[in-house]
Formats: sequence, structure tokens, C-alpha cells
Amino acid sequence: MLVGVVGPSGAGKDTLMEGARAALAGDPRFHFIQRSITRPAEAGGEAHRPLTRADFEAERAAGRFALWWEAHGLLYGIPAALPPGVAVANLSRTVLAEAARRMPLLVLEITAPPAILAARLAARGRETEADIAARLAREAALPPGLHVVRVMNEGPVEQGVARVVAALRAIP
Repeated sequence: MLVGVVGPSGAGKDTLMEGARAALAGDPRFHFIQRSITRPAEAGGEAHRPLTRADFEAERAAGRFALWWEAHGLLYGIPAALPPGVAVANLSRTVLAEAARRMPLLVLEITAPPAILAARLAARGRETEADIAARLAREAALPPGLHVVRVMNEGPVEQGVARVVAALRAIP
């Protein structure tokens, strides 16, 4: 099964996923998938497999990605060979319908109230107020018919991690 983690910027996806990874480290059923991204490793953000655009395109043409997408000028992909059990990966909403057609999928939507999202984005210091407002306004709806579990991340990190771990452990 693939668990596709989605949510708006500022929801705390990376933080909660890192906490869940640590909490579930001893459980062989769960595998947290590293994405390949056309972004240098030193650019920060999640730990990813950095690729040049040319290398990404070559791997895509060779069928090395189960899913891939483009967002914010970067290419993202998850490996074609997913491990048995529960594979957990940060995905784009744009590939959820395709993922559901190809494999069993649970969507784990991590979110927070708009005021909290705006405050978290402002604290990053990377965007203007207008950019933040535009980012929050463009949140896309999930495709219909998917099995979605929503986790609200409006409190302490530990609470959000516990909610994600509970959602993952509830998978049969």
C-alpha cells in the first residue's frame, strides 16, 4: 500500500513525517520513501535524492519512477520499486488519482487552520504577505473517491506526530 502524504505549505508535513519515521523505526511494516528532486542537496528542506533535470528526465524515460510530477519549477519522483508493506511518501495532489489507479492508496492529508498556516509561512521568512495569501488561496481540492484520513496539526509537534502515527498504525 502507498500512503500519499499531502497538505498545504505550512501544515508541518515534513516535521510530522520525520517524527513518525522516528516513532515507527522499529516497525518493519512501514517504509518512508525518499523522493528524487531536481534541487541541490544543500538547498535545504527534506532529505532527498538530488538530481539534475537531465538525470531526472533520463531516469523517468527508463521507468525508474512509480510517480513523478513538476511543481514550483522542480521535478519530483518516487522510485518505481516500492518496498512491500506500507510505503509512505510525500506526494503532490496532482498524482493522487494516477496513484490510486495503479496501487492501493491511502491519502494522509496533513493540514492546519488558515491562520496557523499563514503564521508558519510568515515565520519562514521566504515569502511576502501577498505571496502567502496567494499560496493559501490556491489550495487544490483532492480528487473524488479517494480514501482520505485528515490530520489536523494545530498544536504541539508531539500531538501531530501522535496523530500521524495513529493513522498509520490503523492501516490493516
